Amino acid sequence: MIRTSLSLTRNHIRLQRSASAAKRLMSQSSSRGKPIDPKTAKTSAGTGRPANSAGEEFSRHRGPVSWAAFGLIAVASASAVGYFQVERERRLERAMGKVVSTGKPAIGGPWSLIDLDGNLVTNKTFEGKWLLLYFGFARCPDICPSEMLKVGRVMDMLKEEYPNLAQKIQPVFVSVDPARDSLKALREYGKDFHPSYVFLTGSPEQVQQMAKKYRVYVSKADETEDGDYLVDHSIVVYFHDDTGDLADCFTQSMRPKDVVEKVIERMTFIPTY
Repeated sequence: MIRTSLSLTRNHIRLQRSASAAKRLMSQSSSRGKPIDPKTAKTSAGTGRPANSAGEEFSRHRGPVSWAAFGLIAVASASAVGYFQVERERRLERAMGKVVSTGKPAIGGPWSLIDLDGNLVTNKTFEGKWLLLYFGFARCPDICPSEMLKVGRVMDMLKEEYPNLAQKIQPVFVSVDPARDSLKALREYGKDFHPSYVFLTGSPEQVQQMAKKYRVYVSKADETEDGDYLVDHSIVVYFHDDTGDLADCFTQSMRPKDVVEKVIERMTFIPTY
Protein backbone atom coordinates (compact mmCIF):
# COMPACT_ATOMS: atom_id res chain seq x y z
CA MET A 1 0.00 0.00 0.00
CA ILE A 2 2.81 2.39 0.95
CA ARG A 3 4.64 1.61 -2.28
CA THR A 4 1.50 2.26 -4.32
CA SER A 5 0.95 5.64 -2.69
CA LEU A 6 4.54 6.64 -3.35
CA SER A 7 4.17 5.65 -7.03
CA LEU A 8 1.03 7.79 -7.43
CA THR A 9 2.74 10.73 -5.77
CA ARG A 10 5.69 10.50 -8.12
CA ASN A 11 3.44 10.41 -11.18
CA HIS A 12 1.53 13.43 -9.96
CA ILE A 13 4.76 15.38 -9.54
CA ARG A 14 5.88 14.46 -13.05
CA LEU A 15 2.59 15.74 -14.54
CA GLN A 16 2.95 19.01 -12.67
CA ARG A 17 6.51 19.47 -13.97
CA SER A 18 5.37 18.79 -17.56
CA ALA A 19 2.59 21.39 -17.31
CA SER A 20 5.03 23.98 -15.88
CA ALA A 21 7.44 23.35 -18.75
CA ALA A 22 4.68 23.85 -21.33
CA LYS A 23 3.68 27.18 -19.74
CA ARG A 24 7.29 28.41 -19.86
CA LEU A 25 7.57 27.55 -23.58
CA MET A 26 4.33 29.45 -24.40
CA SER A 27 5.48 32.54 -22.50
CA GLN A 28 8.83 32.54 -24.30
CA SER A 29 7.06 32.33 -27.67
CA SER A 30 4.84 35.31 -26.78
CA SER A 31 7.79 37.47 -25.76
CA ARG A 32 9.59 36.90 -29.06
CA GLY A 33 6.60 38.03 -31.24
CA LYS A 34 3.07 37.28 -32.29
CA PRO A 35 2.14 33.72 -33.08
CA ILE A 36 2.39 32.85 -36.75
CA ASP A 37 -0.95 32.44 -38.48
CA PRO A 38 -0.86 29.15 -40.38
CA LYS A 39 -3.14 30.66 -43.07
CA THR A 40 -0.53 33.25 -44.04
CA ALA A 41 2.55 31.19 -43.39
CA LYS A 42 4.74 30.26 -46.32
CA THR A 43 5.50 26.59 -46.26
CA SER A 44 8.81 25.00 -47.19
CA ALA A 45 7.25 23.95 -50.49
CA GLY A 46 6.37 27.54 -51.35
CA THR A 47 2.65 26.92 -51.58
CA GLY A 48 1.57 29.55 -49.06
CA ARG A 49 0.32 32.96 -50.22
CA PRO A 50 -0.11 36.16 -48.20
CA ALA A 51 -3.70 37.32 -47.80
CA ASN A 52 -3.07 40.57 -49.68
CA SER A 53 -1.31 38.95 -52.66
CA ALA A 54 -2.22 40.08 -56.21
CA GLY A 55 -3.85 36.77 -57.19
CA GLU A 56 -6.16 36.70 -54.20
CA GLU A 57 -7.00 40.40 -54.64
CA PHE A 58 -7.94 39.77 -58.32
CA SER A 59 -9.98 36.73 -57.36
CA ARG A 60 -11.88 38.74 -54.77
CA HIS A 61 -12.77 41.55 -57.21
CA ARG A 62 -13.55 39.19 -60.07
CA GLY A 63 -16.11 37.19 -58.13
CA PRO A 64 -17.22 33.57 -58.56
CA VAL A 65 -19.01 34.18 -61.96
CA SER A 66 -17.45 35.80 -65.05
CA TRP A 67 -19.14 37.94 -67.74
CA ALA A 68 -18.88 35.03 -70.17
CA ALA A 69 -20.83 32.86 -67.75
CA PHE A 70 -23.48 35.58 -67.45
CA GLY A 71 -23.76 35.61 -71.26
CA LEU A 72 -24.23 31.86 -71.44
CA ILE A 73 -26.89 32.04 -68.74
CA ALA A 74 -28.73 34.78 -70.65
CA VAL A 75 -28.70 32.79 -73.91
CA ALA A 76 -29.92 29.67 -72.15
CA SER A 77 -32.70 31.61 -70.44
CA ALA A 78 -33.86 33.19 -73.72
CA SER A 79 -33.87 29.79 -75.43
CA ALA A 80 -35.90 28.30 -72.60
CA VAL A 81 -38.45 31.13 -72.75
CA GLY A 82 -38.77 30.79 -76.54
CA TYR A 83 -39.26 27.04 -76.28
CA PHE A 84 -41.99 27.34 -73.68
CA GLN A 85 -43.78 30.02 -75.75
CA VAL A 86 -43.79 27.79 -78.84
CA GLU A 87 -44.93 24.82 -76.79
CA ARG A 88 -47.70 26.92 -75.25
CA GLU A 89 -48.93 27.94 -78.71
CA ARG A 90 -48.91 24.32 -79.84
CA ARG A 91 -50.95 23.28 -76.84
CA LEU A 92 -53.42 26.08 -77.47
CA GLU A 93 -53.77 25.02 -81.10
CA ARG A 94 -54.38 21.42 -80.06
CA ALA A 95 -56.89 22.54 -77.47
CA MET A 96 -58.73 24.76 -79.96
CA GLY A 97 -58.85 21.89 -82.42
CA LYS A 98 -60.85 19.93 -79.85
CA VAL A 99 -63.41 22.66 -79.23
CA VAL A 100 -66.87 21.67 -80.37
CA SER A 101 -68.63 24.66 -81.93
CA THR A 102 -72.35 25.09 -82.22
CA GLY A 103 -74.51 26.95 -84.71
CA LYS A 104 -73.97 27.53 -88.41
CA PRO A 105 -71.40 29.73 -90.14
CA ALA A 106 -72.75 32.83 -91.88
CA ILE A 107 -71.64 31.62 -95.32
CA GLY A 108 -73.98 31.04 -98.21
CA GLY A 109 -77.65 31.79 -98.63
CA PRO A 110 -80.22 32.17 -101.39
CA TRP A 111 -78.89 32.88 -104.89
CA SER A 112 -79.97 32.65 -108.53
CA LEU A 113 -77.92 32.25 -111.74
CA ILE A 114 -78.30 30.58 -115.15
CA ASP A 115 -76.82 27.38 -116.54
CA LEU A 116 -75.32 26.72 -119.98
CA ASP A 117 -78.78 26.20 -121.46
CA GLY A 118 -79.99 29.55 -120.17
CA ASN A 119 -82.19 28.01 -117.49
CA LEU A 120 -82.65 29.69 -114.14
CA VAL A 121 -80.82 27.86 -111.37
CA THR A 122 -81.14 28.66 -107.66
CA ASN A 123 -79.86 27.19 -104.42
CA LYS A 124 -83.14 25.28 -104.20
CA THR A 125 -82.37 23.48 -107.48
CA PHE A 126 -79.80 21.25 -105.81
CA GLU A 127 -81.76 20.26 -102.73
CA GLY A 128 -81.08 16.61 -101.94
CA LYS A 129 -77.59 16.86 -103.47
CA TRP A 130 -74.22 17.51 -101.84
CA LEU A 131 -72.43 20.35 -103.66
CA LEU A 132 -68.75 20.89 -104.41
CA LEU A 133 -68.95 24.61 -105.24
CA TYR A 134 -66.03 26.50 -106.79
CA PHE A 135 -65.72 30.15 -107.92
CA GLY A 136 -63.40 30.88 -110.86
CA PHE A 137 -63.17 32.23 -114.42
CA ALA A 138 -62.61 30.66 -117.81
CA ARG A 139 -59.45 32.63 -118.68
CA CYS A 140 -57.65 31.66 -115.50
CA PRO A 141 -54.23 30.41 -116.61
CA ASP A 142 -53.39 27.90 -113.90
CA ILE A 143 -55.07 27.91 -110.49
CA CYS A 144 -58.67 27.39 -111.62
CA PRO A 145 -57.83 24.50 -113.98
CA SER A 146 -55.75 22.89 -111.23
CA GLU A 147 -58.54 23.12 -108.66
CA MET A 148 -61.18 21.92 -111.10
CA LEU A 149 -59.05 18.94 -112.10
CA LYS A 150 -58.61 18.17 -108.42
CA VAL A 151 -62.38 18.14 -107.90
CA GLY A 152 -62.71 15.88 -110.95
CA ARG A 153 -60.16 13.52 -109.42
CA VAL A 154 -62.13 13.53 -106.18
CA MET A 155 -65.27 12.53 -108.09
CA ASP A 156 -63.44 9.67 -109.83
CA MET A 157 -61.98 8.37 -106.56
CA LEU A 158 -65.38 8.47 -104.88
CA LYS A 159 -67.00 6.74 -107.85
CA GLU A 160 -64.44 3.93 -107.63
CA GLU A 161 -64.52 3.43 -103.87
CA TYR A 162 -67.89 4.84 -102.77
CA PRO A 163 -70.23 4.89 -105.77
CA ASN A 164 -73.31 5.38 -103.59
CA LEU A 165 -71.81 8.60 -102.18
CA ALA A 166 -70.49 9.80 -105.54
CA GLN A 167 -73.94 9.82 -107.13
CA LYS A 168 -75.18 12.17 -104.41
CA ILE A 169 -72.53 14.82 -105.13
CA GLN A 170 -72.80 17.62 -107.69
CA PRO A 171 -69.71 19.70 -108.70
CA VAL A 172 -70.64 23.31 -109.57
CA PHE A 173 -68.50 26.02 -111.19
CA VAL A 174 -69.59 29.66 -110.76
CA SER A 175 -67.95 32.29 -112.99
CA VAL A 176 -66.69 35.44 -111.26
CA ASP A 177 -66.04 37.06 -114.64
CA PRO A 178 -69.52 37.33 -116.20
CA ALA A 179 -68.38 40.12 -118.55
CA ARG A 180 -66.24 37.66 -120.54
CA ASP A 181 -67.58 34.24 -119.51
CA SER A 182 -70.51 33.96 -121.89
CA LEU A 183 -72.51 30.76 -122.16
CA LYS A 184 -70.58 29.88 -125.31
CA ALA A 185 -67.21 30.52 -123.62
CA LEU A 186 -68.15 28.43 -120.60
CA ARG A 187 -69.43 25.62 -122.80
CA GLU A 188 -66.06 25.41 -124.58
CA TYR A 189 -64.23 25.73 -121.28
CA GLY A 190 -66.20 22.89 -119.72
CA LYS A 191 -65.04 20.38 -122.32
CA ASP A 192 -61.67 20.13 -120.57
CA PHE A 193 -63.05 19.04 -117.22
CA HIS A 194 -65.09 16.39 -115.50
CA PRO A 195 -68.40 15.72 -117.29
CA SER A 196 -70.42 15.96 -114.07
CA TYR A 197 -69.69 19.70 -113.68
CA VAL A 198 -72.51 22.24 -113.82
CA PHE A 199 -71.36 25.66 -115.07
CA LEU A 200 -73.22 28.76 -113.90
CA THR A 201 -73.02 32.47 -114.67
CA GLY A 202 -75.31 35.49 -114.52
CA SER A 203 -75.40 39.24 -114.54
CA PRO A 204 -72.58 41.10 -112.75
CA GLU A 205 -75.04 41.97 -109.97
CA GLN A 206 -76.13 38.36 -109.48
CA VAL A 207 -72.56 37.08 -109.38
CA GLN A 208 -71.51 39.86 -107.03
CA GLN A 209 -74.36 39.11 -104.63
CA MET A 210 -73.56 35.42 -104.53
CA ALA A 211 -69.83 36.02 -104.08
CA LYS A 212 -70.61 38.36 -101.18
CA LYS A 213 -72.75 35.75 -99.46
CA TYR A 214 -69.90 33.25 -99.72
CA ARG A 215 -67.32 35.87 -98.70
CA VAL A 216 -65.42 35.32 -101.94
CA TYR A 217 -62.82 37.97 -102.71
CA VAL A 218 -62.99 39.13 -106.37
CA SER A 219 -60.88 41.85 -107.99
CA LYS A 220 -59.42 42.72 -111.40
CA ALA A 221 -55.65 42.43 -111.69
CA ASP A 222 -52.90 43.05 -114.25
CA GLU A 223 -55.18 44.87 -116.65
CA THR A 224 -53.47 45.70 -119.96
CA GLU A 225 -53.98 48.58 -122.41
CA ASP A 226 -56.11 46.45 -124.72
CA GLY A 227 -58.52 45.66 -121.87
CA ASP A 228 -57.35 42.15 -121.03
CA TYR A 229 -57.02 41.29 -117.34
CA LEU A 230 -56.84 38.56 -114.75
CA VAL A 231 -59.15 38.11 -111.78
CA ASP A 232 -57.89 37.68 -108.25
CA HIS A 233 -60.31 35.60 -106.21
CA SER A 234 -60.55 33.30 -103.22
CA ILE A 235 -59.41 29.74 -103.84
CA VAL A 236 -61.83 27.62 -101.85
CA VAL A 237 -64.09 24.67 -102.63
CA TYR A 238 -67.31 24.89 -100.60
CA PHE A 239 -68.95 21.63 -99.62
CA HIS A 240 -72.70 21.82 -98.97
CA ASP A 241 -74.82 19.06 -97.50
CA ASP A 242 -78.08 17.81 -99.00
CA THR A 243 -80.08 20.40 -97.07
CA GLY A 244 -78.11 23.33 -98.46
CA ASP A 245 -76.05 24.00 -95.33
CA LEU A 246 -72.31 24.43 -95.49
CA ALA A 247 -70.61 21.22 -94.33
CA ASP A 248 -66.94 22.04 -94.96
CA CYS A 249 -64.41 24.07 -96.98
CA PHE A 250 -61.42 22.69 -98.88
CA THR A 251 -58.37 24.87 -99.48
CA GLN A 252 -55.87 24.84 -102.32
CA SER A 253 -53.24 23.01 -100.26
CA MET A 254 -55.43 19.93 -99.81
CA ARG A 255 -54.75 16.92 -102.01
CA PRO A 256 -57.55 14.91 -103.69
CA LYS A 257 -57.01 12.18 -101.10
CA ASP A 258 -57.50 14.68 -98.28
CA VAL A 259 -60.70 16.02 -99.82
CA VAL A 260 -62.07 12.50 -100.32
CA GLU A 261 -61.46 11.66 -96.67
CA LYS A 262 -63.27 14.81 -95.55
CA VAL A 263 -66.18 14.22 -97.92
CA ILE A 264 -66.66 10.67 -96.66
CA GLU A 265 -66.39 11.84 -93.06
CA ARG A 266 -69.06 14.50 -93.54
CA MET A 267 -71.43 12.36 -95.58
CA THR A 268 -71.30 9.36 -93.23
CA PHE A 269 -71.34 11.30 -89.96
CA ILE A 270 -74.19 10.32 -87.66
CA PRO A 271 -74.85 12.89 -84.95
CA THR A 272 -75.52 11.67 -81.42
CA TYR A 273 -77.95 13.67 -79.34
